[in-house]
Amino acid sequence: MPLIDSLILFVISLVANLLSALAGGGAGLLQLPALLHLGLPFGMALATHKIASVALGVGATTRHWQTGKLKWRFALLILLAGLPGVWLGTQLILAIPEQIAQFALGVLTLGLGVYSLLKKDLGLTSQRIHRDKIGLIIGCLGLFIIGILNGSLTSGTGLFVTIWLVRWFGFDFTRAVSYTLILVGFFWNGLGALFLSLQTPVAWSWLPALLLGSLIGGYLGAHWALLKGNQLVKRSFEVLTILVGLSLLFT
Repeated sequence: MPLIDSLILFVISLVANLLSALAGGGAGLLQLPALLHLGLPFGMALATHKIASVALGVGATTRHWQTGKLKWRFALLILLAGLPGVWLGTQLILAIPEQIAQFALGVLTLGLGVYSLLKKDLGLTSQRIHRDKIGLIIGCLGLFIIGILNGSLTSGTGLFVTIWLVRWFGFDFTRAVSYTLILVGFFWNGLGALFLSLQTPVAWSWLPALLLGSLIGGYLGAHWALLKGNQLVKRSFEVLTILVGLSLLFT
């Protein structure tokens, strides 16, 4: 790959993953279209994007780990609830008409942004809710369904995990995003990348620039979120969900 193309990919990946680390998802809004614009077929672009997104999880995890505030038993619950859905989603991706799935996801994603805008205090403070047996079962079922979306669709599913953790479990936005980036960015995307790479070719020569941009962007975005707090994270979430939703609806 020419040096100028590598530099362009790095910058796009850096910006996309920095914003994603602030909002809890949405890196595919910039990164995936860039791969398509530069000439990759859709399947190859998606697999390459998924692999690169794992570095977002690594960068963000490194920063959030330093806070010492993550509850790893709860993180394991989220991980185990979503992984079977991710696997199922990778099996469904070729069976679902892409245009129908993309339109549905666009409507839902746009709705998330509007919902958060209307709920002025949503996610600004934390409260411990739905941690009983029934609440955890429903919460895990929601994460399983989001896992299916993560495995089968291209962009924005981390945003669904963020709002689900805020709305159902009572996390504030900063804490919800930290779990989302670790579990979706690293583990869910890692599993999705593995399964997709077994089904479709990967542009391996494109990955160094994408991985470096994702890693640095993930770390910087997580650092900025921790520094600025819930208000910035909430606003970033709303902007990214609306942009991702509109992008899915009109592209």
